[in-house]
Amino acid sequence: MGFSLLRGERTGPRRGSYQTPHGSFETPCFAPVGTLASVKGLLPSQVREAGAELILANTYHLALRPGEEVVRAAGGLHDFMRWDGPILTDSGGFQVFSLEGLRRVDDSGVYFAGSQSGKALFLDPKEALRIQRDLGSDIAMVLDECPPAGAPRKQVQEATRRTLLWAKEAARVHQQWGGLARGQAVFGIVQGGLFADLRRECAEAIRELPFDGIAIGGVSVGEPKPEMYRVVEETVPLLPAERIRYLMGIGDPDDLFEAVLRGIDMFDCVSPTRHGRNNLLYVPEGRIKIRNAIYKKDLRPIQEGCPCPCCRDFSRAYLRHLALAKEILGGILQSLHNLTFLEILMRELRERIQEGWTPTALREWFRLHYPGWGRGFDPQNPESPILGRSR
Repeated sequence: MGFSLLRGERTGPRRGSYQTPHGSFETPCFAPVGTLASVKGLLPSQVREAGAELILANTYHLALRPGEEVVRAAGGLHDFMRWDGPILTDSGGFQVFSLEGLRRVDDSGVYFAGSQSGKALFLDPKEALRIQRDLGSDIAMVLDECPPAGAPRKQVQEATRRTLLWAKEAARVHQQWGGLARGQAVFGIVQGGLFADLRRECAEAIRELPFDGIAIGGVSVGEPKPEMYRVVEETVPLLPAERIRYLMGIGDPDDLFEAVLRGIDMFDCVSPTRHGRNNLLYVPEGRIKIRNAIYKKDLRPIQEGCPCPCCRDFSRAYLRHLALAKEILGGILQSLHNLTFLEILMRELRERIQEGWTPTALREWFRLHYPGWGRGFDPQNPESPILGRSR
């Protein structure tokens, strides 16, 4: 079990493989998010056919419903959701950020007040790992505190200190329970916001702990893209080459590409399926907003040559009709397309890194084959790469 670096070094694009009790996934890789043990609207077989090898589920949400005891009684997440590949579970740390109004945090852990389930939940480093152990994921994440973008230094400093405090306790518990030999990897998380010295302090401490991989958290929480790239560029050289690197919550094609060039191995995000359900489709030229009138009689597929069922069997006109009629099928087909698009990008990057392409050659290839990406997406910006914009 664990990570094998097949090509590359400490920095720059890398090619690897990660072995788990439920098979391996090749890196760089993108993992779709199945928060509640389901990638929204998609069968596990469809997720696999789209090219995904790893999926992510969420500890906080599954602990609330149906409860880890239900999942454990079903034989663990793999049997419960009928996914036979690797599964990573987030610790609930992101909910410390996203559910600020429903939680209270101190050094002992996080208390979440009852939400839609009516069930309150307390997470500390040990409890977060215990729940993930009962869920039966292949990779568990430590509990961390993710500060919002633009948070003042004092707040970020406190979140970083607490993240390290919890990480040390999680590492102790992981070793006490048998470590990787028990069949579940545990990854540490580097926080520190946009402050280079706090990132360095956290990364240097996390790398000394016996974690099986290291994630960079606290990005894509509202900061500008150049700032996110800077954080990755400054943090990656501090991480051990032999351990897998995971950039949490990233899913735009340009962000995936830029992070791979900087030495990141794995990613997750809800964006491809969320955008699919909201009628925004990925193509090399940018994004297609399928509800726009320009597609009313467009009988072309979303993307010529794409192997997904959406492009193979249906036209833009039909997808626009489904979107306007609010038919569920539209969101399913569009989610499949967006996920396939990202998985093909990851596969193409793996192949070229394995062949020894330089970062310069990779950047030129990306510019030619994905010309609509690289400037970012801003719905308020008329120059943003979105096709079929209403004038």
